[in-house]
Amino acid sequence: MSVPLGGAEPAAVASYVGRAVREGVIDGAQVAGDRLRLTSSRATFWQNPRPWLKAPASGGMPLRYAITNGHRHPVRPPSPAGEIYARTMPQVGMTFSLRTVDIDEHAQLFSDWMNLDRVAHFWDQRGTRDEHAAYLAERLADPHMHPMIGYFDDTPFGYFEFYWAKEDRLAPFYDAHDYDRGLHLLIGDSRFQSAGKLHAWWSGVLHYMFVDEPRTQRLVGEPRVDHVRHIAYMHRLGFYTLKEFDFPHKRAALTVMERETFFDTFRLP
Repeated sequence: MSVPLGGAEPAAVASYVGRAVREGVIDGAQVAGDRLRLTSSRATFWQNPRPWLKAPASGGMPLRYAITNGHRHPVRPPSPAGEIYARTMPQVGMTFSLRTVDIDEHAQLFSDWMNLDRVAHFWDQRGTRDEHAAYLAERLADPHMHPMIGYFDDTPFGYFEFYWAKEDRLAPFYDAHDYDRGLHLLIGDSRFQSAGKLHAWWSGVLHYMFVDEPRTQRLVGEPRVDHVRHIAYMHRLGFYTLKEFDFPHKRAALTVMERETFFDTFRLP
């Protein structure tokens, strides 16, 4: 991409370029005659949060530490309400978005999903609307978690429970870093499990987790080891299995995605 210089002074051009590089808009620039040629890598473009985040990023939180259950970790920002992330997915002709759980709006839907046989097989949390509303309220009140509902356009299709790993129950099982982030999920509407939509929402979810906090270098997961298809798909996305381990309630695979891997191999769904 190039833009006309329009007789701008060299000092003004240098200031413009420096600011754009610092803000992650471009990688660099070069004067070519009366035009300024701007360069930006794929990784730089997709790491810029401005086009995608609809709420303040977690990355704006100053670094302070707290101790929870014996784990020293950064103080986490409050979870904003409403729409958090949105991105048009041209291959499926829809916009994918993540919205913070609203108990009045989402509790019945969440309860319906939790009582589906295929969801209950892995979550094992059948129950009433009131029980599930209490579960969501607990997650909303927990500063290390951010429960969201995934949408395609205006259709809710899944539940995404983001968590900071350093103070999570996962932390004792590996060397957790301050900004490692993990995810629990369920897809309630099976229409959104087709190959194209599956890749689209996974792309959006992983992208959100990285652009929300630039200090996040790794994403982690702990699916049940018998969830073979899910683990295989995570490997195709760029995760690797670090090890298997035993939670009190399940044997799990510890899966890891590196930030560099995600952005160096990023492709539109």
